[in-house]
Amino acid sequence: MDLKILFIVNPVSGGKTKESIPEVIKNNFIDYKFEIFFTNHIGHATEITKKGILEGFNLFIAVGGDGTVNEIAKCLINTNLKIGIIPFGSGNGLARHNKIPVDLLKSIQNIKENYSIKIDTCTLNNEPFINMAGVGFDAHIGSLFGKDKKRGFKSYIKTTILEFKTYISQEYKIKINDKTFIQKAFLVSFANSSQYGNNAFISPEAVINDGKLNVTIIKPFGIFGLFDIAIRLFMKNIHHSSNVLTFETAKEIEIERKNKDVFHLDGEPYQGDKNLKISIIPESLELIVPKEIAIKNKYNSTFTQLQNA
Repeated sequence: MDLKILFIVNPVSGGKTKESIPEVIKNNFIDYKFEIFFTNHIGHATEITKKGILEGFNLFIAVGGDGTVNEIAKCLINTNLKIGIIPFGSGNGLARHNKIPVDLLKSIQNIKENYSIKIDTCTLNNEPFINMAGVGFDAHIGSLFGKDKKRGFKSYIKTTILEFKTYISQEYKIKINDKTFIQKAFLVSFANSSQYGNNAFISPEAVINDGKLNVTIIKPFGIFGLFDIAIRLFMKNIHHSSNVLTFETAKEIEIERKNKDVFHLDGEPYQGDKNLKISIIPESLELIVPKEIAIKNKYNSTFTQLQNA
């Protein structure tokens, strides 16, 4: 099948300028059929993707962060269409988990090599997410960050530190693997991949195509606990903290809470119901990844074809 590529660029993601992106794409995809679109509002990437599907595009490239990936990928779940990533977000969690280069030219080369794997996707109350979802502090920060005109990692860290001082942990009734318990939590994370982004690993043991979700529950902690949690996030051992509970499940997860606080899907805030249901859809999205990741992955169709050629 000949590639017909649609590049969808989020101009505000990551706080980085994208003005040079079209020229770089044109210089590197001279022999390909492609079009480039810039988004101008929340949900626009989804609108562009739906139109692109009707027009026969078969490879969709997210030039942005996990939120941009989400808007595109939700249209491609359980299809034979592919998604690729040129990481330009504040965190780039999905890209980093899959070793997709954050360097512009290297990520472009990764797309041109066109190795792909089937990955799991997930839903929260039937809304898709690809990398990560959650309730609690991270969702609260995502809501504030989404309203901030300043994007990028530094702005995210500043907001996190300021809000930590006043945030009040909530109580949740949680059902995982047919076990129900009540837990007061700083946050509850539902992880398809291992990290939020910027190599902050909230669920270090997560595998993105094992048909399972990893749940990380961080219990309330004080100011001194903050440093321990922060260090463990970047040392990939948060699951060893006494303040953390971890679970792995292929079953639906149920959450009950006392109010309709915000939750996040791939870092983007949504106003939620009191009752939440989280599910996984195994091997439902085809993602372009580096060759070494594809070779290690038995679900890679491109590599299999090359080996059998």
